[in-house]
Amino acid sequence: MTLTREDFRRVFVAPRGVLIGMLNLALLSPLLAFTMAELFELPPELAVGLVLLGASPGGMMANMLTHLSRGDTALSVTMTAISSVGAAVTVPLFLALSTDHFGASVGDPSMLGVVARVLAITIVPVAIGMELRRRRTAWVESVYPRIRRVSLSLFAIVVLGAIASEHDTVREHMAEVAGAALALNVAAMALSFTISKLARLDDRQSTAIALELGIHNSALAIAVGASLAAEVTIPAAVYSTFMLFTGGAFAWAMSRRIEAEAEEEPARPEPAEA
Repeated sequence: MTLTREDFRRVFVAPRGVLIGMLNLALLSPLLAFTMAELFELPPELAVGLVLLGASPGGMMANMLTHLSRGDTALSVTMTAISSVGAAVTVPLFLALSTDHFGASVGDPSMLGVVARVLAITIVPVAIGMELRRRRTAWVESVYPRIRRVSLSLFAIVVLGAIASEHDTVREHMAEVAGAALALNVAAMALSFTISKLARLDDRQSTAIALELGIHNSALAIAVGASLAAEVTIPAAVYSTFMLFTGGAFAWAMSRRIEAEAEEEPARPEPAEA
């Protein structure tokens, strides 16, 4: 409801942020997942599950956290939409590579239905919110403070629901998977933020990219993993219990930093005496 067409036009007029973010999502994240699976010596099915998670697109929670952090929401939504479409290629590709590399025994997933579902929960709500803002701009601006508070409450419910729904799985395999999943989460956000800053992107764009790398669509990873083997779903289930906390902490810190930068106004020189 805060996005306009101009937000997306600015993204494509200066496409560097999208390009850097997509390279991070398509290459850095799955390669980091391979690395963590090797470093933590995960069993084959769990290693494949971690790579599946790393190859999954960013989730809509990344969009919300980017918005709450005052990051570049249009860039975040654009990356989620593009990576969701690209998941039809990247997820099967890295599944095949990881299955072969780790020697796991898993099936052959059909991605079409999963990708369609991801697009439906990503693009449709954004389109509705933007159209509502276009048609009833004054009303949206008047009710937005209340909607923001409701969004924060719903976000908290989502966090608690994610933990409750996967409680048994997480408890059983936490010690085995938690280290690799947490290392993947922190390394992905830290490295993607650093790469973005080295590429001279601003804090808002760098925040969006880092959160997109840290908040994966774990529901997609679980759905695809369940079609292969139960063990493949475990890394995504464990990851989903803390990614919103680490991502939320990062979003909170960046919100304060971006807000402080926005409040700083350059000193204006005094007019010269005649």
